[in-house]
Amino acid sequence: MDITTKNTQAPPPTPQPTAAQHKRNARGATRPGDRVFLGLARGSGIFLLVIMAAIAVFLTWRAAVAISKDEGNFLTTFEWNTAGNEPVFGIAVLAYGTIISSIIAMAIAVPIAVAIALFLTHYAPRKLSGPIAYVIDLLAAVPSIVYGLWGALILVPHMDGLFGWLNDYFSWTGIFDWEGGPARSMLTVGILLAIMILPIITNVSREVFRQVPQMHEEAALALGATRWEVIRMAVIPFGRSGVISASMLGLGRALGETMAVATVLSPDFLIHGSLLNPGGGTFAQNIASKFGEADNFGRDALIASGLVLFVITLLVNGAARMIIARRKEYSGANA
Repeated sequence: MDITTKNTQAPPPTPQPTAAQHKRNARGATRPGDRVFLGLARGSGIFLLVIMAAIAVFLTWRAAVAISKDEGNFLTTFEWNTAGNEPVFGIAVLAYGTIISSIIAMAIAVPIAVAIALFLTHYAPRKLSGPIAYVIDLLAAVPSIVYGLWGALILVPHMDGLFGWLNDYFSWTGIFDWEGGPARSMLTVGILLAIMILPIITNVSREVFRQVPQMHEEAALALGATRWEVIRMAVIPFGRSGVISASMLGLGRALGETMAVATVLSPDFLIHGSLLNPGGGTFAQNIASKFGEADNFGRDALIASGLVLFVITLLVNGAARMIIARRKEYSGANA
């Protein structure tokens, strides 16, 4: 009876952490290895913030020196002349070209990238999806100057047919009115940027769609949904925040792309109503083109334009974070 009683007794309850222990664990790690890792992680985050602050201070300081001597309006002037006795320069054309080319690139690249990611994860057989994914990964590693050379030598000469078709059927809109000449325009730049950012958005979106819980898809199929309805009701809502993040990564490259744009675009300091006529400029292209021949003041002026690009990038990323925060119910962490 004693043995039976001893064996049937319930094990003693596991002691639960006290409130003080919870508070101590929340403040930091208690083991030496955990403390070292916590210090390294925290230090890395602080170091990143210090670098960002240092960049902002440097750009602001050098930009203030240049803008204080600018005889024109820095935001609205359609000219870039920093070598004269009365320097006049502005970013109106550069801001317009940067934003327009990035919008064109995103409008082309994002739908195609999402479609490719969905095809690779939910339609293509494994023997086919593997090689396609490998090729896309290789495209992401191609240097910018290679894209630029391909754009100048292959893309530009073969754009006449598309430009002629757009001019024949959509010239009445004003933005597709083509007066002839080489296709070194903002539309060509946008198409080239779309090709460059396509692998980035595709790869990140593909990995996000692969993280969709299998039970979500199986539940939709059990309710009689078709494959497209499963994607529309389960896959896309789950991966929406990830697709937004992937798009922001691609947009960041489009905003700051330098050599490819400088190789393809025929720059000037005019805002053209048509996307087909050559001309325009971007922040990165203007800095790359003029930095080597600029004097100290000219470089300060280019740094001032770089500050504007820096601010635009911060605003874009901040807006993306706000959009993602509003859709927390679709994040993978809350699935």
